[in-house]
Parts: sequence; structure tokens; C-alpha cells
Amino acid sequence: MNPVQFYKCLADETRLRCLMLIKCEEELCVCELTEALQDIQPKISRHLAQLRCCGLLIDRRQGQWVFYRINPSLPDWADTVLTQTANANEHFIAVNLKNLNRMGDRPERARPCC
Repeated sequence: MNPVQFYKCLADETRLRCLMLIKCEEELCVCELTEALQDIQPKISRHLAQLRCCGLLIDRRQGQWVFYRINPSLPDWADTVLTQTANANEHFIAVNLKNLNRMGDRPERARPCC
């Protein structure tokens, strides 16, 4: 991973909040991030696409939902930066987490069968 590209992705507030929320929740879909950030779906989707294109996020489809999570193959240094940023700045996304927790009808994740 190119460190310049990595830090450019983190330099945008919406992308940083998305990454921190996903890091805290493990995976989220666009509708959950839209509710958490109180922003419009096209803007959130555009930022998620940029994060996926940079290799920071991966996605998986489940029915009509697309869930995003941190790319498990990130270099250790990049994962450490995201983890430490999320852990040391919980206040930065506190309102967003509150919005997310108040959200009704959150999409259900598929449960493993075994």
C-alpha cells in the first residue's frame, strides 16, 4: 500500500469517519453509514468506492445489501494506524455511533450455518 494514498484517504473527514465506524462495528452497509453520518447516500457511496479502490475496504453482497469492512490484507502498519486512530478518538465518532444505534430496521447479517 502506498502511504501517500493511504493518508490522502484518511485526510477527508467523511472517509475517516466511515473507516472509524467500520473499524468499530466490523462491517456496515451504505444505509447504516448514511444514518450514522446524517449524510446523503450518493456522497457516502462515492467515498466508500474511493476507499475500496484504494484497497482500504472490501465489500460483500448479501441480497440487496452491500456490506463494507476493513480489508484484512492491509499491511500491519496501516491496520495499526486505523486501530489506534479509532481507539484514541472515540469522541470523534460518538454522535455517529449514537445515530447508528438509534437506527431502526438495520439490515441483518447472514449467520454462519455451522
